[in-house]
Amino acid sequence: MKRKSVELIREANYVAEVPVELIEDETGWSPYLSVEDARKLDAVRLALRRGDVDAAAKYGRVFELTRVAG
Repeated sequence: MKRKSVELIREANYVAEVPVELIEDETGWSPYLSVEDARKLDAVRLALRRGDVDAAAKYGRVFELTRVAG
């Protein structure tokens, strides 16, 4: 069975919301990501590390974090 979820990836001052599908079964590894979704999360993480917001935004919504208090 598959269910939709959102993974948050935080790098430096950025956070990306990336939609993924979690795979659930009777194994002890459940729930887990498909290889494709895991690669997508890695691509977003690397793009944010480079500061390439446009590349990360291809996979989901990207936010810039701003400190509001001490």
